[in-house]
Amino acid sequence: IITMLDLNSTAFTNPITFFLMGIPGLEDLHIWISIPFCSMYIVALMGNILILFIIKTETVLHEPMFYFLSMLAITDLILSTSTLPKMLGVFWFNYHEISFHACLTQMFFIHAFSGVESGLLVAMALDRYVAICNPLRHSSILTNAVVAQVGMVALLRGLVLMTPHPFLVRRWPYCQSTVVSHTYCEHMAVVKLACADISINSLYSLAVIILIVGTDVTCISLSYVQILHTVFNLPSNDTRLKTLSTCGSHVCVILTFYIPALFSFLTHRFSKFGHHVAPHVHIVVANIYLLVPPMVNPIIYGVRTKKIRDRFLKFFSFSKPVS
Repeated sequence: IITMLDLNSTAFTNPITFFLMGIPGLEDLHIWISIPFCSMYIVALMGNILILFIIKTETVLHEPMFYFLSMLAITDLILSTSTLPKMLGVFWFNYHEISFHACLTQMFFIHAFSGVESGLLVAMALDRYVAICNPLRHSSILTNAVVAQVGMVALLRGLVLMTPHPFLVRRWPYCQSTVVSHTYCEHMAVVKLACADISINSLYSLAVIILIVGTDVTCISLSYVQILHTVFNLPSNDTRLKTLSTCGSHVCVILTFYIPALFSFLTHRFSKFGHHVAPHVHIVVANIYLLVPPMVNPIIYGVRTKKIRDRFLKFFSFSKPVS
């Protein structure tokens, strides 16, 4: 009987809704902040959809690099669409409420596909490594089957490692505030509202971050170290500069994804670090890794690639009238 009473009493501890505050301290500026956020979302949608269309319709682009780029574009569409529509609802219409289950769903998609994106960045770095350091064996190493397997591993790793998050959040009682000081349902921002010891959440998320970021950043770093070693040994100065320019832009995009993500992670989990960061700064930076990479990835990985740039120009070119 006691067990049944405990189950019944905890069945109503989950709140019906959460209240997304937006950006704390900048509520009066929400409408202005929404302009660049909305612009980035539109560019991300158009850019990634166009990349997918071009790669699908042009058979010459059916290569490992562009398969990975397609996977990255789909992931970016999911990441940005998981956050921006609700965020704009908060900024434009003061629609701050989000149901408990919708919050958990958003949390899962954000964290799971952030993990997927990290895995795809590793895959693309390894693709560049093989293409530059071992070009003669590129097609034999990265076959279509291998590309599909790598993509599936990146997807399953993100989904499996992040699945416990919403279940851990759901098990806690929320008996005080339901105001989430964020623009979206970030895991630690939500779980800090629980009236319970959330050590297991902190430890598990810490372990996942160390596993994903530690492994992926190490692999990416090693790949680009080998790439740089090969590039500096190239006989042609023009080829060397062109390759360095391409790799440099790739590294900038990678840093744009990892640095804000790690900043947000450290701010939430280490109080000494977090106390020195203004809440609005933390929230804005936490949005960067969900907004900026989906916008710039189609430009850096797509339009700057000659094969896609040629198809891009062809797509937007108009036939000249015959004189």
